[in-house]
Amino acid sequence: MLLPQKSLTVVILIFLLIINSKLFSQDPNFHIYLCFGQSNMEGNATIARDDKSVDNRFQVMEAVDCSNLGRIKGNWYKAIPPLCRCYSGLTPADYFGRKLLENLPYEIRVGIVMVAVAGCKIELFDKNNFQTYAATAPSWMTGIINEYGGNPYARLVEISKLAQKDGVIKGILLHQGESNTGDNAWPSKVKSIYDNLIADLKLKPESVPLLAGELVNADQGGACASMNTIIAKLPQTLPNSYVISSKGCTDTTDNLHFNAAGYRELGRRYGTKMLSILGYAATSSSDKDKIISNYYLSDNYPNPFNPETVISYQILEPGHVTLKVFDLLGKEVAALVNEYQQPGSYKVEFNISNVERKRELTSGIYFCTLQAGSFIQTKKMVLMK
Repeated sequence: MLLPQKSLTVVILIFLLIINSKLFSQDPNFHIYLCFGQSNMEGNATIARDDKSVDNRFQVMEAVDCSNLGRIKGNWYKAIPPLCRCYSGLTPADYFGRKLLENLPYEIRVGIVMVAVAGCKIELFDKNNFQTYAATAPSWMTGIINEYGGNPYARLVEISKLAQKDGVIKGILLHQGESNTGDNAWPSKVKSIYDNLIADLKLKPESVPLLAGELVNADQGGACASMNTIIAKLPQTLPNSYVISSKGCTDTTDNLHFNAAGYRELGRRYGTKMLSILGYAATSSSDKDKIISNYYLSDNYPNPFNPETVISYQILEPGHVTLKVFDLLGKEVAALVNEYQQPGSYKVEFNISNVERKRELTSGIYFCTLQAGSFIQTKKMVLMK
């Protein structure tokens, strides 16, 4: 027996809603990076005022509760430092994220998950044997370990699994080695931790590189600079890994920790390498503003949405631009843009509360169409009231 046309339409709509809710629960444009290590990953430099100016697209998922920051473990926040724990300092991850966002398309966001313990050996992140090392840790380190529930590796996995619900893990950043100086087995120990992360998070190793930073370099009088020759061997043991040079990155008087300028530069180098892995050329933010290579209309975010979402697009040549929202029957819901625009990147907020026909809008599929000259592109949107 055939269903009436109206009933058939409802069935198809429900099916598409189910499919879309599954597809969009994990945003492919939200790139997540896991960070772990000891004090130079944790961050040991004073956070300056300018360091707190952060793009909204740069996020951190808190790994511990921080009442002083108003942050709760397992939630996303704007990545205003500190990114590690409640009272840590500037870290390479701060400027890693900035470098990525200077060069990635506007619709891409970057999220950081970080677990780092000052002074620890790499053995602390050994999934199966960390207890043996932790039992010998000094009391001040035990306090940090306890902030992570007594098991930093497990906390890294726990928070990473939460982050995976929202985005896609694209890479792992490591800065550790001072406490393992002279340990020729360090590369194999790192590989074991990497393999465990890949397995526990159900990742594909060919899609998730590991970037390891050098310790304070010999050109700065680095106290553990000899370890860099061992770190350099990591790619021989872990093929999908890359070593980030610390040459020229300035440090503090202890010759163990980078200073703020050193962290910023090292973070940018992590970012430049990751961009090259992703297939993007690293340019400065001022250069990027001048480079408009194509037209595009991005997927709106969030999607599904209620009551508002953001739509981003880019135009290559000056001209009249329209950006409109239509329902399934092709009726215009809203005209978001209808004007002459210069080449560049734009973003527009669509809020159903501002639509004249808002009472008619129901949960379902809508379409957003960009027209600029002869260029026309349409993206599907899902409203869930």
